[in-house]
Amino acid sequence: MTEPEQPLSRRAAREAEAASRRRGGKSERSAASPAEPPTEPPTELLSSADAPTTALGAAAPTVALNAPAAPTEVLSASDTAGEHTDDAKPATGIGAFVRKHPRAVLTTALSVAFLLLGSGAVFAGIAVGSAQAAPVPVPTVTETPEPDPRPLPGTIADPSRLRTCSVQSIAADARLVEFFGSVVNATTGEVLWDRRADSPQRTGSVLKVITAAAALAALGPDHRMTTRVVSGSTPGTVVLVGGGDATLSRVPAGQESIYRGAPKLADLAAQTVAAYAAANPEAPEITNLVLDSTFWNPADNWHSTWNRDRISAGYQAPATALMVDGDRNDPRAQTSARSSDPIARAGQWFAAALADAGNPGGTPSISTGAAVGGTLLGQVQSQPVSTLIGQMLPNSDNTLGEMLARAVSKEIGLDGSTASLTQAITGALNTYGVPTDGLIIKDGSGLATDNAVPARYMAQLFAVINARGNNLGIIMDALPVAGQSGTLASRFTGSNAVARGNVTAKTGWLRSAYSLSGVIRAADGTALTFAFYSVRDGIPESAKAAQDTLAAAIFTCGDNLSNN
Repeated sequence: MTEPEQPLSRRAAREAEAASRRRGGKSERSAASPAEPPTEPPTELLSSADAPTTALGAAAPTVALNAPAAPTEVLSASDTAGEHTDDAKPATGIGAFVRKHPRAVLTTALSVAFLLLGSGAVFAGIAVGSAQAAPVPVPTVTETPEPDPRPLPGTIADPSRLRTCSVQSIAADARLVEFFGSVVNATTGEVLWDRRADSPQRTGSVLKVITAAAALAALGPDHRMTTRVVSGSTPGTVVLVGGGDATLSRVPAGQESIYRGAPKLADLAAQTVAAYAAANPEAPEITNLVLDSTFWNPADNWHSTWNRDRISAGYQAPATALMVDGDRNDPRAQTSARSSDPIARAGQWFAAALADAGNPGGTPSISTGAAVGGTLLGQVQSQPVSTLIGQMLPNSDNTLGEMLARAVSKEIGLDGSTASLTQAITGALNTYGVPTDGLIIKDGSGLATDNAVPARYMAQLFAVINARGNNLGIIMDALPVAGQSGTLASRFTGSNAVARGNVTAKTGWLRSAYSLSGVIRAADGTALTFAFYSVRDGIPESAKAAQDTLAAAIFTCGDNLSNN
């Protein structure tokens, strides 16, 4: 079995063809000559320049053409029968190249395919790896926390002092009934003790402190109230015009009423008689006296919750702008029966004073009306507000309380009515910087049971009063002192006497409440302001002593007072 022939290069092929032709010629000359051994084709390498390039631009590997290869066609004599010269043109084109170099072409193709497949795998791996290395981001849902409903302080407060002096057992005394109270350090403003102190309650006469503070703010300490007499619209007529001064007195010159230094009817009558006679020398007689009490509505003189029996008991008169001696039967007594018509009684006493002053017409007739213009014939003025406060607070004068409250309303442009008092009084109190929210003011004396003032407000207002600014020292100087003066003169007895002289406060009493509010000069020197309300219909008088005991205990505790 013979080995198949190997494919030849172009040069080898040409040499083979030439050799074939020579052999052919020899055969014709001598058929019996032995054949020459075939010439081994020279080895020829396909250089990198001749080799096809791969898709990546790299040259295919160099292939040795004399390496073992697959069998190729053998050029037979019949294939070359027509080629008798060296000038014959060889076959050209890719097909001829492939036929001549099948192994090189195959090797190159396989190399290119391998490179392409490898590159694709690399890029595919990069893509897969990239996808794995950079996963698609998943949105993170952040839950919004619920807001904390508890208010947070803007700044952290300094630690509070631990106070250890408790008055809880004393404050639980059943005699205090329904109790409301507040104690404040007057210097620091710190609330030391609180028992429902923000609840507005009836105050009793403690309200007179509010009235006094409002009067100082709106009227000023030097304000005076004026009572005038003017000529009337008809001959022989004069008009007595009330200006809200309830202290105008009928006592003779040189004597004093309960209101020391009060203006006198006798003085006003003497001025009037002289001035009228001078203006009417041909008819000097005063024959008619008109009473003008329209400074505020004369019908708006009694609050619906006041007890009428207070009139005969001598505690209160109807609140009119014209009255004499607070309408007392006895002008020298604090508690003295009053009447139901102060205006009429003032007219009677002034008519008598005109006669006593030498009126040629004697005692004139009396009627009511309102002055229209007219010539001023005479006037007298009350003591200043500072003095009136000093007369109102020690003995809790209800009539002066009503007079000052109505005057405040008129001064700020209102009508002096009961309905105007909440607006008038709170408007004046705002001067002191203590919030007046929730205050209800129905009168100036505190007798109305529908007044409503929180105990904390009173304690805070007293802290301002205790500082004595804005003329408020006038109030401090006028208040009763425990065991010494005013309505506290007979209180703080027994074991409570320890606080005598150290509690300066206003008292209050209604048939449904006892109250006490003011300043305690504690045993440790601390100034404490306070307010106590004991409230219940038919409240026993023993509530006063229970309040004294609580105030004395707080005096002992001082700034160590615990709210527990």
